[in-house]
Amino acid sequence: MGSFGHRATGRVPIYRARGRTALLALTLILMLVVTLLTLISLVNRPATIMSSVACNAKQSGEFLVDTLQITNKCPKLLVFSKTAGFRHASIPAAKMALEKLAAEHNVAADFTEDATAFTDANLAQYSAVVFLLTSGDVLDDSQQLAFERYIRAGGGYVGVHSASDTEYDWAWYGGLVGAYFDRVHGHSKVVQATLYVVDRTHSSTVKLPYRWVRTDEWYNFASNPRGSVHVLITIDEKTYKGGVTGADHPLAWYHEYDGGRAWYTALGHTSESYSEPLFLAHLWGGIVYAIGSAPKAVA
Repeated sequence: MGSFGHRATGRVPIYRARGRTALLALTLILMLVVTLLTLISLVNRPATIMSSVACNAKQSGEFLVDTLQITNKCPKLLVFSKTAGFRHASIPAAKMALEKLAAEHNVAADFTEDATAFTDANLAQYSAVVFLLTSGDVLDDSQQLAFERYIRAGGGYVGVHSASDTEYDWAWYGGLVGAYFDRVHGHSKVVQATLYVVDRTHSSTVKLPYRWVRTDEWYNFASNPRGSVHVLITIDEKTYKGGVTGADHPLAWYHEYDGGRAWYTALGHTSESYSEPLFLAHLWGGIVYAIGSAPKAVA
């Protein structure tokens, strides 16, 4: 009996040790699984403010944007599509098109409808800001001042279609975009019309034909911007109904403004526009112009 008891007391600690080892291993496995699940949930959690397209540096220090080469850093866009007035059904298609274009041209892009993105510190990281189908009063006073400082520091602006139907009470913005949408005479129906590309040397028109027939909604403007901007495209009012400007009816233009660069196109009302190769070449060429060189730090 004594001998049997002695052997038993020698084995019990071994079983207990094995049990503790197995329990410890199981605990470690569970901790690892929990950690992995937590990391996966953080990676897949949707952004509350912005969705992003990252820049992939293919060559050290060099980023190519069609004919524009920037060697100081990866170009980065802020695409802003907040609406406080009419909201275009084409916004999702427009955003998808710009996401694809940015990725294809190795340009980083953030997409947002949150106006709190308009601060000095945040805007300083962007080469250009795109007002994509915005409408109404989308920025408060402090956000407007931050954007003015951004442009004065050398930033770029791109306005697409209803960007001219935005911020009517902000005179500086009206000068930036070039002309406001004519709220009295409005626009045509979505119809086919003939455009004339009067300057085919610009990055936004170099791929376009001189006589460009396409279907869209055609804006009238409260004033003719010619004289303060460089006109790129005009529309022939004899080819559709609804135009009130006359023989000189600009639809796209660019200019240097208050230290920065501004490009605007009235095209892009329809969702179909954002799958048209010529329109996309026009839009991306405008972005190329607005990117220019990276803005200086805001003082």
